[in-house]
Amino acid sequence: MIEISNMRKVYQMGENVINALNSVSLHIKKHEFVAIVGPSGSGKSTLMNMLGCLDTPTSGTYTLDGHEVSQLKDDELAEIRNQKIGFIFQGFNLLQKLTAVENVELPLIYQGIGTRERIKRSIEALEIVGLGDRIHHKPNELSGGQQQRVAIARALASKPPIILADEPTGNLDSKSGTEIMRILKELHSSGNTIILITHDNNIAMQAKRIIRIQDGEIVEDREVV
Repeated sequence: MIEISNMRKVYQMGENVINALNSVSLHIKKHEFVAIVGPSGSGKSTLMNMLGCLDTPTSGTYTLDGHEVSQLKDDELAEIRNQKIGFIFQGFNLLQKLTAVENVELPLIYQGIGTRERIKRSIEALEIVGLGDRIHHKPNELSGGQQQRVAIARALASKPPIILADEPTGNLDSKSGTEIMRILKELHSSGNTIILITHDNNIAMQAKRIIRIQDGEIVEDREVV
């Protein structure tokens, strides 16, 4: 599903050159559940941006489901993202004036999917995450855990093969965080490839494979026993 080879990302900050990623290579197979873990400044957020086609590397290659994407233009990257990746962010990124079902619909609108099919898919996705009775609630009428479940439903609605979750439990209490991890495990069991970005070792241990990054380099890649 994912093949990265000798990927480098260099940022110029005034007179300083920052090597955010330093010759990173990795493979992720279809249906894997992988945690990418590292402290702040380790390069894991930069790697997430590369994996999610949100940015392009300075050098190296990235093949996503058979497509070489490392040198694509912004509009081409956006099309790949829409087709292949569902995003879950720490901050939920919901629009406050929209209901749950309207928030879930948004990526489907960008994909040009008709109204009836959009609503059908959105309600189905909200039912998967246990919010079938909250479809007309706005974010301020939902708890943090419920808002994150809306965000997961939004990621699911376009039926992407990959779910990329960036610190999905970071803003939640332990009970809500446990519920979010349960949903991610169920999605993995249903066939999705899950890539989880986290600084929390306890969260990472719930994946099937851990890739540890430090100072822009992969320092550990192991299966979870």
